[in-house]
Amino acid sequence: MCIGPLKRVCHWGPLIALSIIKAVTFATVTCLAQWWPPQDSWGGSLCFFSFTSSAMLTLYFFLQAAYSGPGNMPSGWKPKKFVVTCPNASMACQSSEPYFCLNGGACVMKMDHHCPWINNCVGHFNHSSFTLFLFWAVVGCTQATVILASSIYRAIHRLKLYYYNTSTDTICYSYCYGIAFCSIAMALLFDVRSILRNRTGIEDWILEKAIHRRGSAEPSFIYPYDLGKRKNFLQVINFWCEPCGNGIVWPIRPECHQYTLTIEQLEQKAEKRARSREYQVVLAFSGWWFPCFQGLGVCCHPPCTDEPRIAMQPGQSVIVTRWKKF
Repeated sequence: MCIGPLKRVCHWGPLIALSIIKAVTFATVTCLAQWWPPQDSWGGSLCFFSFTSSAMLTLYFFLQAAYSGPGNMPSGWKPKKFVVTCPNASMACQSSEPYFCLNGGACVMKMDHHCPWINNCVGHFNHSSFTLFLFWAVVGCTQATVILASSIYRAIHRLKLYYYNTSTDTICYSYCYGIAFCSIAMALLFDVRSILRNRTGIEDWILEKAIHRRGSAEPSFIYPYDLGKRKNFLQVINFWCEPCGNGIVWPIRPECHQYTLTIEQLEQKAEKRARSREYQVVLAFSGWWFPCFQGLGVCCHPPCTDEPRIAMQPGQSVIVTRWKKF
């Protein structure tokens, strides 16, 4: 699904992200101009230049990640057939198909996740931009927190009571930026870990199930795309922020082949179909995010995803593969 340039940022995620970038930048630059004017010292000039550079790079990579997108599969593309039939699946294997994003309405190359902050998926073509956006955001928040904390010290110990309100506002800003720093730093940590392992969030889940469903006597599952931390890192992060490969065929470990992960997926799907049960809907369900009239238990247990609930009518059939209390 193609979204226009204006609609890409006219969404609650990009609007909040851009508002935070603007607030952090203007508050910190104002604080720098009050306490460490650039014309007073080389240190002040260096601090001013380094922070504004971080802020501009954060904004640049944010927009690049949002507008470049992950890359979608060519129209009419179909995976190649594999000649060997999977041991536990009643169908022939195919090369790894791209994952379909319900939010974007398209098949995404190397989809990691759909990020509401950029209103786009993170995948093959924009993973490096998204990582660099997180990196420079962490650098900028770190600088802002240090600058504001230092300003609090100067306001309390050097200035008169006239600046009391300014110092109080600065304390509030520093706490907010500290919280933002912790949140973005955690996101960056998980993203770098994903790059070093060469596993997307979806592939992480597939690998976890592959390990869980094998007994101690069975050979362990070998993840085919883990080429070592250095090669994994260079597949995503490089000087020109251009990803390696075409987004369809990937380098693999010598003991694996292009269909290793696909075979595992098909076997997991076969087991999923075997344990699935068919139910009949007996009560109408609105599909609202917070269904107030379906009971407090249902209302307080929203799905752990940004996808909407499914509206249902009595008499419809549903296939259930997982069970929980609510």
